[in-house]
Amino acid sequence: MGLAIVQVDAFTDTPFRGNPAAVCVLPAPRDASWMQAVAREMNLSATAFLHPADDGVALRWFTPAIELALCGHATLAAAHVLWQEAHLEPGRQARFQTKSGLLTADRRGDWIELDFPATMRRSRGSPCAA
Repeated sequence: MGLAIVQVDAFTDTPFRGNPAAVCVLPAPRDASWMQAVAREMNLSATAFLHPADDGVALRWFTPAIELALCGHATLAAAHVLWQEAHLEPGRQARFQTKSGLLTADRRGDWIELDFPATMRRSRGSPCAA
């Protein structure tokens, strides 16, 4: 059985604009080396991997080269996919269990509001932290 990988253009409502991220919803955890290989194949700045977890969804982010500690645009893309593909009910909060702690996303009309930690170190000007 194959897995779907969705490419989402975050921070825009126009195709081929914004910040692209790949999102892969998994039925269960996968090995980090497998996720790294998929991210390398996708060749985007970030690929988000999700699977069911206690009190929400586990979320990890990979670039083609490394695993990230935090990534905003890929989290936004992941939340969008969870609601768009009916993994979450429209009014339900997305609760992401990550290596950076709990992150949440809520739908606000056509917008998605993210709640992120305020003191995360940024990596060399990148929107995602390594």
